[in-house]
Amino acid sequence: MKSVLLYYPFELAKDANSGSKLRPKEIYNAFLTWGDQENVEILLLSGSSAEREQKFSEWLKEGKLDQLWFCYMENQTIPFWLTDKGHIPKKPFIDLKVMKFLKSRNVPVGVFYRDVYWKFDELYPLKGVKKTVMKTVYRLEEKFYEKYCKAIFLPSQAMGNFVDIQQKMVPLPPGGKKRVINRNEADHNVSKGIYVGGINNEDYGLFLLLDALNIANKDDAICHLTVVCRQDEYDNLNLDKKELLKNMNVEVKHLSGDSLNTLYEDMDFAFIPRYKSTYNDFSVPVKLVEYLSNELPVVATHCEAQKEIIETDGYGVICKDEPDDMAKAIEKMVREADKYRSNIKDTFIEKHSWVARVRKVKSVLLKEEI
Repeated sequence: MKSVLLYYPFELAKDANSGSKLRPKEIYNAFLTWGDQENVEILLLSGSSAEREQKFSEWLKEGKLDQLWFCYMENQTIPFWLTDKGHIPKKPFIDLKVMKFLKSRNVPVGVFYRDVYWKFDELYPLKGVKKTVMKTVYRLEEKFYEKYCKAIFLPSQAMGNFVDIQQKMVPLPPGGKKRVINRNEADHNVSKGIYVGGINNEDYGLFLLLDALNIANKDDAICHLTVVCRQDEYDNLNLDKKELLKNMNVEVKHLSGDSLNTLYEDMDFAFIPRYKSTYNDFSVPVKLVEYLSNELPVVATHCEAQKEIIETDGYGVICKDEPDDMAKAIEKMVREADKYRSNIKDTFIEKHSWVARVRKVKSVLLKEEI
C-alpha cells in the first residue's frame, strides 16, 4: 500500500483559533479524505523535535516508510529549528535526518511556505542584533528548502517574487470548506453587507468602506452594513469612530464559530476593503475563503492575490482602494449579487477546496498534468 508523509516540524495547536493554526489540521483531514478515496495511507510526523525523532526511528524499524509516494511539509512563521518550546531544539538534527532519508529514497518533497513577513521591516517586530540573527536563520531555512524540496507551495503566485528559493513555485488553492447553507432568501429592499475583521488598523480599510457606503447610500439607501469584530477592539476604538458607526446605523457584533456562520446566512455579500500594498498584494485573507465557503460574493480592493481568485471565476467585484470606486462596486454588487453567488456555488468548492489543494500537491510532486 502506498503512503504519503505529512511532515510538520512543530506541535499541532490544540486550540486552532487562527488561519495559520487551522490550515495544518484542515489539510491533514483533507489528505485523510483523499487517502481513503485513493487507498493511500497518510502518515503524519509532527510534534516536538524529540517526539519527531522517536516516531521517525520507530517507523524506520517498522518499515512504515518503505512505500512512500511523496512528502508534503508545512512551515511556520519561525524557522523550523526553533519551533520547540523555548525555541531551543532538543533534537536539532531530526529535520535534516528526515530530509536526507527522503532524498536517498527519491521521495519528492514539497513545502508550503506560508509567509515572508520577516522580509518587511514595517511588519517584522524584532530590532537590532536579534533581527540580524533571525534574518540569517530564515535565509538558512530557505537554502534548506532549496536543497531538499522539489516544489515550493505558496498562498499566491505574487508571493514568489519575495521567496529566494531556486525551485519550482506553485500557488495552492486556498482551502474552502463545503457547508450546508440555509440562506434566508432576501425579503428586504436594502441589501445586507458584512465586514468581519480588525477595526483598529487603518490598513484593513473599514473606514474607507464607510466612506464608500456614504456615497453609495447618498440618494437612496442600498446597503446596510454589519461589522463583526473583537469586543476589545471595539472597546478601544476612539469615540469619534464609534459615533460614526452609530450615525451610519452600522450594526456591530462580536461573534465567531456557528453564530457567525448563522449570521452569514442572513447576508447578501461581504467586504474586504484593505488598502493595496506590497504585502497585501500577495497575501490571501482567511476571510476571503470563509466568505466564499459561505456562498457570499465579495466586494474587494485590487490587491493582486485576492483579485485573481475573485475575478478568475466571477466571485465578486474588484475596485480601487478609493471611496468613489468602491461605491460604484457596491452599486454593481447590489445589482448582480445573485450572478456572483451562482458562480461560487458552481465552481468554488470544486476548484478551491482542501481536497483540491491535496490533488494539486500530488500532481505537482508527481509531475502529472494538472
